[in-house]
Amino acid sequence: MSLSGPRVRHPLPPAHWPTRQAAAGSRWFSPIRIGRSLTALERTWVPAMVPWRATDDGLVTPEVLDWYARFADGQPGVLVVEATGIRDIASGPLLRIGDDRFVPGLRALVDTVREHSRGRTRLFIQILDFVTVRRRPEPERFFGRYLEVTDALRGQLALWLDDPRWREAPDQSVRAFLLAADRVTHETVLNDRELEALDYGYRERIWDTQLPHIQELPRVLPGLFADAARRAREAGFDGVELHYAHAYTMASFLSRLNTRRDGYGGSRENRVRLPLEVLAAVRARAGEDYVVGIRYLGDEVIEGGSDLDDAVWFGVRFAGAGVDYLSVSKGGRFEDAKQPKIGEAVYPYTGPSGYECMPTVLSDAGGPFGRNVPLAAAIRRAIRDAGWQTPVVTSGGIATFDQAEAILERGEADCVAAARQTLADPDWFRKIRLGYGDRVRRCEFTNYCEGLDQRHKQVTCKLWDRAFDPADPAVSLASDGRRRLSAPPWSPPDEG
Repeated sequence: MSLSGPRVRHPLPPAHWPTRQAAAGSRWFSPIRIGRSLTALERTWVPAMVPWRATDDGLVTPEVLDWYARFADGQPGVLVVEATGIRDIASGPLLRIGDDRFVPGLRALVDTVREHSRGRTRLFIQILDFVTVRRRPEPERFFGRYLEVTDALRGQLALWLDDPRWREAPDQSVRAFLLAADRVTHETVLNDRELEALDYGYRERIWDTQLPHIQELPRVLPGLFADAARRAREAGFDGVELHYAHAYTMASFLSRLNTRRDGYGGSRENRVRLPLEVLAAVRARAGEDYVVGIRYLGDEVIEGGSDLDDAVWFGVRFAGAGVDYLSVSKGGRFEDAKQPKIGEAVYPYTGPSGYECMPTVLSDAGGPFGRNVPLAAAIRRAIRDAGWQTPVVTSGGIATFDQAEAILERGEADCVAAARQTLADPDWFRKIRLGYGDRVRRCEFTNYCEGLDQRHKQVTCKLWDRAFDPADPAVSLASDGRRRLSAPPWSPPDEG
């Protein structure tokens, strides 16, 4: 955890729920213009969350529709659909938008949200690219198959063992020796990337330009993102959110760690070049009147990574390039993630940067609630100083109406997003708006849901399971048969 002092278990902040009339007159429940022609009825916002409910081919399932229907029941101002891959490649039960065959399912998703929100919710879809990450291998498989036996490796063996015959050793002899060797030998003869592949699993970087497909990313990605945006518009989404955050391709281009030497790495001007080219391509394909937002990092929270100064500079550039909104996140990088178990993939939310992305009630003296708001505030201030009115969305430990309203009152953001609290109670926006805030089921910020995501299990909330009959045919269960797959239903008392 990236904690600056002793750990403290923080209580949930007190909640003072507004009356129906007070909510109607509040900033959070007031409309906002996003882009040239779209108005969201409220500044309440549900950011993208991956629920692991698609098919292994990336298609929309009934479970996906139910997931978004429940969020739509709460009638948020904006709902952002989960990170959706722009390539037509295998990526497990994550949604994809890399081919026209995905459009019908996505159109059904749009129709579902329209119906359940009664047309009140604006719907965006987050689109992303990612490079290869493989599971941590068993040593037998790594040394027997994955490790490339190079002349450099043979040379390191010859030096370490003081035996020049290893310079000519056949592959199988090298593999067999390394499999039986001790840890000191591995740390001595393997280079950093080889040792990482053994301990964490193979992971590509966008600066691995010796790989042809990595070298080609700047040529390929603008068209892939543009095609995805065109499909999103055909499916009926109100806009797309370009995923430039966390551990994925576009965030890595923005990172200070990006050392590419082809004009797309090194200086800030070079690192922002591809993100701006993607934005321009998406705008040209989807249309000037179509909402195009960006989710990016206010701070990578990793050694040598980008910080708030970079994020402020990038934000002004994005605003000047005509982005319709900026959604600010933090951390969630691979570089400081914990070592995975054999057979599992490294998960970018397990280290200090991951903690900062989703802080819990176990925190330092600063606490987890609104911990990331200062990042959005600084970016928004710089954008306004530069003469742009681009809306800025903040998130991270948003737990109460008072907290969100104060953020807006202080001018720290234009919209306030809540992921985990909305997962705990998808109806909480509607409850507040109708004057039933005292009935909100409050998130405990223990990251039970994040633990499920880490294991690629269907994401649910432990609070849903407090009182239900597993034998009730009206209750859908997760694949393990022990958890509710959807939040309990709610209707206002005056509809009862």
